[in-house]
Amino acid sequence: MSKWYPKNGRVIFHVDMNSFYASVEMAFDPSLKGKPLAIAGNPEERKGIVVTSSYEARKYGVKTTMPLFEARRLCPDLIVMRPNFERYRTASKEMFKILADVTDTIQPVSIDEGYMDVTSCAEQGSPPEIAERIQQRVYEELDLPCSIGIAPNKFLAKMASDMKKPMGITILRKRDLSNKLWPLPIGEMYGVGEKTAEKLKKLDIETIGDLANRPVLDLKRLLGINGERLQNRANGIDDRPVDPDAVHEFKSIGTSTTLAQDTTDDAEVRTVLRRLSKKVEARMQSKEVLARNVQLMIRYHDRKTVTRSKQLSEFIQHADDLFNVAIQLFDQHWNQVPVRLLGVTATDLAEKSEVTQQLDLFNYEEYAGKEKLYKAIDDLTEKYGHNPFKKLSSPKDAQVTTSFQKDFLDDFKKE
Repeated sequence: MSKWYPKNGRVIFHVDMNSFYASVEMAFDPSLKGKPLAIAGNPEERKGIVVTSSYEARKYGVKTTMPLFEARRLCPDLIVMRPNFERYRTASKEMFKILADVTDTIQPVSIDEGYMDVTSCAEQGSPPEIAERIQQRVYEELDLPCSIGIAPNKFLAKMASDMKKPMGITILRKRDLSNKLWPLPIGEMYGVGEKTAEKLKKLDIETIGDLANRPVLDLKRLLGINGERLQNRANGIDDRPVDPDAVHEFKSIGTSTTLAQDTTDDAEVRTVLRRLSKKVEARMQSKEVLARNVQLMIRYHDRKTVTRSKQLSEFIQHADDLFNVAIQLFDQHWNQVPVRLLGVTATDLAEKSEVTQQLDLFNYEEYAGKEKLYKAIDDLTEKYGHNPFKKLSSPKDAQVTTSFQKDFLDDFKKE
């Protein structure tokens, strides 16, 4: 058993549910099994976006984020269903209960995946035996398929779970890197997004192996400290623990400023809050985190201080989103007396690489659309050295937010 449980090492599982939403629908309605199925918003409209699809649908080329009209063109027999979030949450809870029967050291990272540290579970058998029992229980008790990666750290476990789907169990040791991991395209590396992959390819880094063996100075010049971090991952180096408390952590990034003079000027307040939101965004980007709570601090001329916050249904990262929440909080809670200090803080943070955008289809489509805009602006900023766009808005325009839409969607989901 010692070969599986090294004295100074760890044994980490990454459990990843396969085509989760579609699989849950098939478990709920067995008549859907074996058929091409897609979960999407607005199935009756051409503008709907595919969020996930069954493996039968994927054989036709149906992919996540694909416009629904294109998916139907590729697969005329495609069955399309709206998401049932309560059903998915229930299935997720039952899945994590099964994992908890093995160990308490579990870190959920989304509704359908999580890490487990089974280093202290030698009495339950070898890691492959434990993984097989988990997989069988999830399938037999919930009628849901999953894949499990087994590795000495979280990064390698995550990469391993993606190597065989559905119902795969893959072991990825450090000695396997050169033949299992390094030949993979750089775009398939966990933590490397499309934009980063494009930058790396400009240095002729086409595979994970190319990244692993590139001089680290080249990578730091291109990507900063993240370049070194990614190279460590490519070489199988990742000392992050499986943290059961990570899902509950409320770390924060914030900034505040004392105004030159006390003010009741609405336009000045908006200007300050937008500037603070940009500073918070910059720090969030440097730390590669997203936030799901925004906090506003208001200190009045008499030094009385109030702090108000809003918990969000989805993670955000951009200054516009931070500002919209902050100004909404200000409009709700300002008592009309002169303001001396303002502060904006992003809390309930999570690593960007660990966050899976949750599948509220309406917000999903809005998010996907925004990403194209942000990417275009980032590309132009990189090309010209500054943001070529200027925000042209009046104080009246600045009051318009998407909060009504989000509140409506929250209410809609509760019904």
